Amino acid sequence: MEFKTLRNIENSFRQIRLYAIVFAVLCISVVGYAVWQSYSFATEQRQKIYVLDNGKSLMLALSQDASINRPVEAREHVRRFHELFFTLAPDKNAIESNMKRAFNLADKSAFDYYKDLSEKGYYNRIISGNVQQRIEVDSVVCNFDNHPYAVRTYAKQFIIRSSNVTRRSLVTSCFLVNSVRSDNNPQGFNIEKFAVVENKDIEVIQR
Repeated sequence: MEFKTLRNIENSFRQIRLYAIVFAVLCISVVGYAVWQSYSFATEQRQKIYVLDNGKSLMLALSQDASINRPVEAREHVRRFHELFFTLAPDKNAIESNMKRAFNLADKSAFDYYKDLSEKGYYNRIISGNVQQRIEVDSVVCNFDNHPYAVRTYAKQFIIRSSNVTRRSLVTSCFLVNSVRSDNNPQGFNIEKFAVVENKDIEVIQR
């Protein structure tokens, strides 16, 4: 009789231990699931930004990893610099305005190139000859394997006179370094060691 009682007590302890283990595993599973869901929710929330439209309406927008757009921003930075630097009108104020905006995107190497052309009378001839100059950027090739990033730009330059239009091939090289974003430099890059590799006539079209 005592042996049977002891067996019953031992079986009860085993059952209690089994129930305790099952309950503990269940609790751990619930806690783990809750933590995982909380982490997923927090990650999703970090990918959302809220924008106030004129201080009135609240709009939801999805943010992206900044590094994803970096190559696109780099090419746009270089493209914008070339458009400002090589687009010229026979107006001194317009030329100076474009150059000032271009210098915000580059270091002293761009200013040195501008100063060299200025000393040779290039811009005075643009103004006195009523010449317009524009540029079409064909491609911007960037190497993002190493910083600073090596860049080569291929473009066509058009020099428009009253009698003819000269089409020129333009190839430039430079390096891009990461910089601080600002109103004058929205992409957050700075051009270094800017140089013109090639600038030669392709054809002259009579007007």
